[in-house]
Amino acid sequence: METLELVLHPLRMRILHAMGSGAERTTAELCAGLSDVSPASVYRHVGVLADAGVLEVVGERRVRGAVERRYRLRREQVAIDRDLAASMSLEDHRSGFAAAMATLIAEFNAYLKTAPNPLQDSVGYRQAAIWLDQGEVSQLMGQLRDLIVASRNNEPRPGRRPYLFSPIVFPIQQPGEPNGLATDGDPPGGS
Repeated sequence: METLELVLHPLRMRILHAMGSGAERTTAELCAGLSDVSPASVYRHVGVLADAGVLEVVGERRVRGAVERRYRLRREQVAIDRDLAASMSLEDHRSGFAAAMATLIAEFNAYLKTAPNPLQDSVGYRQAAIWLDQGEVSQLMGQLRDLIVASRNNEPRPGRRPYLFSPIVFPIQQPGEPNGLATDGDPPGGS
């Protein structure tokens, strides 16, 4: 199974989120954290990820006659690097975006079932349209990447909980412009 097919699936994305902090988890622990999903589905998709080498077994023990495996994520196996992204078709991008949105909706619905406090939990889903040239987009993405990487390896501790951070970036079409691009370097109607 190709990396795109492995990663761009809503339930597998949720499993990867749960494993992404460097945690080692059993499938039973994943089922507890994904309580809105049937255990059979979680077990099946953990098996797919393990068979593909995305999850590696880091320990085994016998539990009531069965073997319980503890898994760890192999980040390098799920990276969509620049070359892979460049090879993606428009349909691949459409499917990937749809999987990401389905994952976000499922994660948010699971959060809403936990007796949440969105204000206290700093929940946000703001959107802003900003004018950037390609160099500015690259600079902004680099800054965001640096901030995320700096926090990626945070360990669990009292008072710390995992947050799903999901930047979504794409150019939007402006009214009256066929490709959404200003032709004179200024925003439409501005001077």
